[in-house]
Amino acid sequence: MAAAPVWSVDPRTGKQREQVAVEATAQEVDAAVRAAHAARGALVDRAVRAAFLRSAAAGLDAARDGLVETADAETALGPTRLTGELARTTYQLRAFAGIVDEGAFLDVVIDHPDDTATPPVPDLRRYKVPLGVVAVYSASNFPFAFSVAGGDTASALAAGCPVVVKAHPDHPALSELVAKVLRRAAAEHGIPEGVVGLVHGFEAGVELIRHPQVAAAGFTGSVRGGRALFDAAAARPAPIPFHGELGSLNPVLVTEAAAAERAEEIGGGLAGSMTLGVGQFCVKPGLVLVPSGAAGDQVVKSLTDAVSDTDAGVLLDHRMRDAFIAGVAERARLEDVDSPVTPGAGGEHAVSAGFLTVPAERLAAEGAYDLLLEECFGPVTVVARYADEDEARTVLSRLPGNLTATVQLSSDEAAGNGRGPELLAELTPLAGRVLVNGWPTGVAVAPAQHHGGPYPATTSTSTSVGGTAIERWLRPVVYQNAPAALLPAELRDDNPLGLPRRFDGALER
Repeated sequence: MAAAPVWSVDPRTGKQREQVAVEATAQEVDAAVRAAHAARGALVDRAVRAAFLRSAAAGLDAARDGLVETADAETALGPTRLTGELARTTYQLRAFAGIVDEGAFLDVVIDHPDDTATPPVPDLRRYKVPLGVVAVYSASNFPFAFSVAGGDTASALAAGCPVVVKAHPDHPALSELVAKVLRRAAAEHGIPEGVVGLVHGFEAGVELIRHPQVAAAGFTGSVRGGRALFDAAAARPAPIPFHGELGSLNPVLVTEAAAAERAEEIGGGLAGSMTLGVGQFCVKPGLVLVPSGAAGDQVVKSLTDAVSDTDAGVLLDHRMRDAFIAGVAERARLEDVDSPVTPGAGGEHAVSAGFLTVPAERLAAEGAYDLLLEECFGPVTVVARYADEDEARTVLSRLPGNLTATVQLSSDEAAGNGRGPELLAELTPLAGRVLVNGWPTGVAVAPAQHHGGPYPATTSTSTSVGGTAIERWLRPVVYQNAPAALLPAELRDDNPLGLPRRFDGALER
């Protein structure tokens, strides 16, 4: 049977643009993984790794116009958004190059023998080594930043791990172009092009997670798809780490005092956040707890006015569009659910933004209303009107893990008065990033960033954004009483590589 073709599709029209590739067979997946595995040795030199990452960033910058044009044709996200996302991606590659240069991620610790300790301490030297080939599953909604050259790939390469990327079917042509840029950058530094593999097709993704030479995986996508891969990773004869970002409701709590102080600002900010990128951000606020009194009414009025002025937009593909329309219709049919601005179809290929309201008491117990506590991908949010703080607290206690949780406070509460500190503490167990008087859309690429959270937000405690994302692809190893002549350069007393380390308990820079 001939392999199925892989088509590039224009989501604005639903028409096929061009055939890009064919779906990879099991044999082709095997060849890609073996080529990546064979390229591991070329990444041992940290200077070469850093130079490779910088060349990859420069190559993407040089190809910007063509890449953005192709990305827009396949995703309808618009040149402005995509140009910014590409800049974020190249910045991220350069940032990881800097991390590789610095070397602190190796976490070098050296303890010399101490016979006076109880029990005695032998000579111990610890650092971190790369896991091996990493399988990367591209996301639909970030064709640059969470795709072929995105954070999983950049951090894996920085750790010294080759990658095999399973391309997302929503942007296959872009995936091929970006992979070519990365491979050219690798060749510039004598690294085999197989260090970055690329495969297409659903079955290829399944074969990839099962391959015995794949040592770890990174995934961004749906709960259903991510959980299936996570289970497959755990079911292998030798289970592997699976770092998946699966889904998030990103709750927002608006206090009574905040609503009374700045209702219009809160409503407008919420509208901007929930409709940004046609509601296709993983950190879109999907549930907002608003007081049921007059102050809360003003927040809802402001939200109504702002969302009503939002133009219809195109989702990443027609499958997502159908799921969005069906999802909001199913939610709107529930008793006591109202639609001040009705979300749904916005033309033959587009969708219109909107939001639903529901009494918070409906969400306080298990039942049909649990549907409102599930992520709905697209420009919609649920506003739950709570009667008192206990009711709001009960709803929060029922939420699964999230990437973010936000509290909107009054100026007095933000100054530490009232329940501000208590509310922050209550939100902390729910998410990996807790915001005060902001909106979760927009994830800064910075050393202190954490993009993860309790399940199902992610399947691990790690982050996929920020410098510490590199830790996912490393494992610690310690050498005990190893002769100096046998030690890797990173663990020698004279520190020939000039690495940051902890030496007999003292931190050395």
